[in-house]
Amino acid sequence: MQNQSFVTEFVLLGLSQNPDVQKIIFVIFLFVYIATVSGNLLIVVTILSSPVLLGSPMYFFLAFLSFLDMCISSVTAPKMFADFLYKKKTISFGGCLTQVFVSHFFVGTEVIVLTAMAYDRYVAICKPLHYTSIMNSRLCCILIGVAWMGGLLHSIIQIAFTSQLPFCGPNVIDHFICDLFPLLKLVCTDTYVYGLLVVTNSGFFCILIFSMLLVSYGVILFSLRNHSTEGQRKALSTCGSHVAVVVMLFVPCIYEYARPPIVFSFDKMVEIFYTMLTPLLNPIIYTFRNKEVKNAMTKLWKRLIVLSDKK
Repeated sequence: MQNQSFVTEFVLLGLSQNPDVQKIIFVIFLFVYIATVSGNLLIVVTILSSPVLLGSPMYFFLAFLSFLDMCISSVTAPKMFADFLYKKKTISFGGCLTQVFVSHFFVGTEVIVLTAMAYDRYVAICKPLHYTSIMNSRLCCILIGVAWMGGLLHSIIQIAFTSQLPFCGPNVIDHFICDLFPLLKLVCTDTYVYGLLVVTNSGFFCILIFSMLLVSYGVILFSLRNHSTEGQRKALSTCGSHVAVVVMLFVPCIYEYARPPIVFSFDKMVEIFYTMLTPLLNPIIYTFRNKEVKNAMTKLWKRLIVLSDKK
């Protein structure tokens, strides 16, 4: 398909056209964004500053997950905050495609990281005697590399076809960010085949991984019957945190992309949930339910107080 695009920029309608409502939303989401970046950055710094936590595959993946959460929220939030200050919210054609590429890159990478974290828990609970030999530093680095490459491949496939679609006008997107299905509404040609591609590359991929994760956690729960009561409690606490994070990411993604390319008004709320609220809730879930992380944060805080007193 030859690129016949005449559109040089897109107009975003945003979350609301009411100036007073926009001010309220701006304050709320600015607070959410600051809390998200601060919370996830605290987890990353805490794990990197603790040799004990950094040497554990689970916390190694958790630090990487927190880094990805900061990136996911930072893809959409700054542009959304800037749009609140202007009556006409525009984004260039190249900027729109870049936003689609980067957001899918980080989300795709996080999906694979969550899969790696589930595998780590499976080995720790079902094969505890072989855990250190299986989940070594080499395998952890390989899994992170696979996550990067998987997210990159997923985004390249999406953007390679999107960039070739003809956008001849109109150029108004009823959303606060650029996304695939809202863009398909503006294409001046039949998009049935491309819609199937999006559903396959994003929706089916999410359903497949989500199903695999649910099965793996089912196997883990089944294997816990032979563990002690204390072991069961600790394993359930850890796995419960993972399952909560998995559900908060996968369910909105499945809703967004595992369906025909139709745009609903509720899509904006779903997009806000997994790009703004989920990255905020992840550090809360892991921190409040994890004694090791809380202890490491306390040690880090005491260390910073000692350094400040010396100065």
